[in-house]
Amino acid sequence: MRRLGDLEAEVMDRLWRWSRPATVREIFDDIKGTRPVAYTTVLTVADNLHRKGLLRRRKTGRAWLYTPEWTRDEYTAGLMNDALGHTEDREAALLRFVEHMSQEDISALAAALRAAGHGTDQGIDQGAVS
Repeated sequence: MRRLGDLEAEVMDRLWRWSRPATVREIFDDIKGTRPVAYTTVLTVADNLHRKGLLRRRKTGRAWLYTPEWTRDEYTAGLMNDALGHTEDREAALLRFVEHMSQEDISALAAALRAAGHGTDQGIDQGAVS
C-alpha cells in the first residue's frame, strides 16, 4: 500500500467523510470549490484509485458510483504495516515511533492494545508504553 498523492487524498477524504457512494461529478463539484481542477482529472484519479484497488465502483445509469474499498482507519493501518515491513529491526522502529508520540496517542495506543487483548496481562499499560 502506498501513500496517496494530493488529489487522490482529496478524493478519498470526501468518500470517507461522506460514508456513501458518490459519482465523479459529486466529487468534482466539491473539490472545485477549494482548488482549480478539471472534471477529467478527477475522473482519471477516481479510475486510477479503482485500478489500484482503493475504490470499488458500480454502474448506475451512465455514471459510476465509487465507494472506498477500506475505511480510513484500515488504510492507515495498512500504511503502518507496510512501513514496518521495510525495516530489519521492527522493535527499534516501533521504539522510535513511540518515542515521538504525544501522551494522548500513547493513551490511545495503550487502549488499543488492551482492546486487542494485548493489555495489562502482558505488562503493557499506559505506564509501560510511556
